[in-house]
Amino acid sequence: MGRRDELIARYADDLRNKCGMEPDMELLTKVTIGCGPTIYDADAATVAATQPGEMETVKTNYLIKKLGLADGPHLDQALDAAIDTYGRSERNKYRAVLYYMLCKHFGKEGVYA
Repeated sequence: MGRRDELIARYADDLRNKCGMEPDMELLTKVTIGCGPTIYDADAATVAATQPGEMETVKTNYLIKKLGLADGPHLDQALDAAIDTYGRSERNKYRAVLYYMLCKHFGKEGVYA
């Protein structure tokens, strides 16, 4: 099993055990690949949910640019809901897991088709 496959398995485990959802492995794989090389960098692979700048980056670069959503308070609410689902006290919030949850939340799976 390659490094990316190991990370995808870790992300799937987080979705099952920390977020309480059964992942669509095909979509999770595509979201992970879409994250590019950031998944291999310990700092970039996680999201600092307590830093407003980091959340703004996720909103701008992922929700607006990648998923094509219009800016508005609903994006901040979705980010908050995803962080709550992951667990605010959870130290390592993986970017691919958060992106996966947001993609599912907004029904934007077609972006990865």
